[in-house]
Amino acid sequence: MTQAELDQLQKKALEQFKSGQPLFGKDGAFAPMLKQFLEAALQAEMEDHLSDQQRQAGNKRNGKGAKTIKSAEGTFQIETPQDRQISFSPQIIKKRETILANNLADKIIGLYGLGMSLRDISSHIREMYDSEISHTVLSEITDRIIPEVKAWQNRPLEPVYCIVWLDAMHYKVR
Repeated sequence: MTQAELDQLQKKALEQFKSGQPLFGKDGAFAPMLKQFLEAALQAEMEDHLSDQQRQAGNKRNGKGAKTIKSAEGTFQIETPQDRQISFSPQIIKKRETILANNLADKIIGLYGLGMSLRDISSHIREMYDSEISHTVLSEITDRIIPEVKAWQNRPLEPVYCIVWLDAMHYKVR
């Protein structure tokens, strides 16, 4: 990041902070920093991948590829590094992953577990990631948890459970 870009980022962040606008999110001042962070992390992963043994075997960098990522901060393009032997498999943003979410399927299962309908989950994901997920895909994901929920609902209960009741009284003392 050049000094001019850094100054402009600082100015935009200060203006948004003074006006009460959020600094993060789609139009936030810090949204471009996510792109730079991801690209730097991918470069570091590539450096780690191209150890001395890999380089001696003839594996070297082989340019960069463009990838469109959807996140809560909006849609943006990043450059992913590539190697000659195509053995680099990034962990931060995996191959063929376009939505930046920590385990989107786990989030869908969590929303379903909270009682949201498939339509609510679909509209929630559309709001957050600007991406459509069909009801068929959602059904396939949520069908994985139904046997676990049924097993939990039909589990044997203990005849007696211990309950601890705590109470407190607060007094102002000067």
